[in-house]
Parts: sequence; C-alpha cells; structure tokens
Amino acid sequence: MKAKYLLHLTVLSILVLLFPLGAMARDKAHSVEIPYAVQVGGTRITAGSYKVAWQGTGPAVEVSFSQYGKTVATVPGTLKTNDDQVTQDAIVTEATSADTTTLKEIDFVHQKEALVFDQGQNEGGQ
Repeated sequence: MKAKYLLHLTVLSILVLLFPLGAMARDKAHSVEIPYAVQVGGTRITAGSYKVAWQGTGPAVEVSFSQYGKTVATVPGTLKTNDDQVTQDAIVTEATSADTTTLKEIDFVHQKEALVFDQGQNEGGQ
C-alpha cells in the first residue's frame, strides 16, 4: 500500500513540475486578416485570413503564416510589448516600391503584443 502511494505521489510530482515547461513550449498563435497583398521576408502573401504563429519567448521569434492549414511563409521576427496607444488589432505596412507593400508589424491589442518584421534580415522566406 505504501509503495503504491509513493508511486502515485512521484508521478503526480513529475506532472506538476513538467506542466509549466509544456505551457511555455507551446506556440503562440492569432488569426490575422490581411486586406491586400504584402511582402514579408522573401514571400508575397495574398489578401486573406491567416493564422500567425510564433515560436520562442522573445524578443527574437520564428513566425509562420498559415492559410487553409498550409504554411505559406516562415520568417524571423521580433516580439515586443505594445504601448497603450494600440486600441485594436492592426497590421502596419510600408509601400517599398510602386508595386510592393511590405509588412512591417502586426499588433494584437488583447494580448498587448506585437510582431515586428525587419525586412533587411527576412530575405529568406519560404
């Protein structure tokens, strides 16, 4: 009886210790509506709804853009905390040439987080 109790206690202790590690290892993800075609890294993303997920706790993270269950781009990004001026989810873009709009930032108001893309280092998109 005592051995069975110790076994259960050991298993429970291990689970309690591992649970926070599993929670930290999970990807973070949000849905994003991109209203027009943009360039992120070396990839052109068409208008539409995307699942944007990142791995890492920041500030440097790996960001993937998925649509219909398929990853369409994976690029490095920087995770930062939003300031109080951000009042809604938003994307920040910049017209970099006559026919190219570059994705610079995605703001998530409820999580107080933003993903920032430095296009100079993102040339290796998928």
